[in-house]
Amino acid sequence: QVQLVESGGGSVQAGDSLRLSCAASGLSFSSYDMGWFRQVPGKEREFVATSIGTVGSIYYVYYGDSVKGRFTISRDKAKNTAYLQMNSLKPEDTAVYYCASGYDVGKYYYIDPRKYLYWGQGTQVTVSS
Repeated sequence: QVQLVESGGGSVQAGDSLRLSCAASGLSFSSYDMGWFRQVPGKEREFVATSIGTVGSIYYVYYGDSVKGRFTISRDKAKNTAYLQMNSLKPEDTAVYYCASGYDVGKYYYIDPRKYLYWGQGTQVTVSS
């Protein structure tokens, strides 16, 4: 079965960096779109970043407005792993971060968590001021 396993979360100071990893198994990694979302208690899941595949193995990346310029999504096909590099972290980035995967999510609906079929268990990121 499909499994997404996140790692790399932790507690850091404002301005620090973290890199989250999402190891995928049970799916054709190159064919699936990979995304990151985050959630704080009492709020809806928020889109963070996504890597959308196209014909010819070109991936387009999109970011939420609150993380644009600070976060970078990437993927390593050889390791079946997606990454989220988070720089210049702020206290408002504190959340549980989830890796998600979907097939043909599309460039118009990538912010909608319902478009993603598979989810990891989440990893906590805490940023203190």
